[in-house]
Amino acid sequence: MPAPTEAHHRRIAEMTFGSVYPCYLEKVEKKGRTKEELHAVLTWLTGFSEVDLDAHIKSGNCFAEFFAKAALNPLSSEVKGVICGYRIEDLDNPLTRKVRILDKMVDELAKGRALNRILRTAP
Repeated sequence: MPAPTEAHHRRIAEMTFGSVYPCYLEKVEKKGRTKEELHAVLTWLTGFSEVDLDAHIKSGNCFAEFFAKAALNPLSSEVKGVICGYRIEDLDNPLTRKVRILDKMVDELAKGRALNRILRTAP
C-alpha cells in the first residue's frame, strides 16, 4: 500500500475523538469485551484519567488536540503491526502513528488478546 497522503493525515487529525469512541466501544463490546477494558487501554496509552476521557468524549476535541494533551506511554513504541492497511512502524507522521497505535490496541482487545499483553506488561 502506498504511503498515506497529507490529506489522509489531515483527515485523521481533524476527526473528533468523541465521534470515534462509540465505534471503539461497539467493536470491543460486540466481541465480549468491556468498557472498562477499553478504558484500561485508553488510560494506559494516553495517561488520561476516567474524568479526562469523559471530558474528551464530550468536548468535540479532534485527535490532534486529544493527543497533544496526552502523555503517551513510553511502551507504546512496542505496538507494531499492520492496521487499516498501514504498518505502524513505517508511518512518518507522528499523529497518524499515535492514532494507528490506538486503533491497533483496540483491535487487539476486540480479537481477544489478553489485556496484560495489550498493555505490554507480560512477555
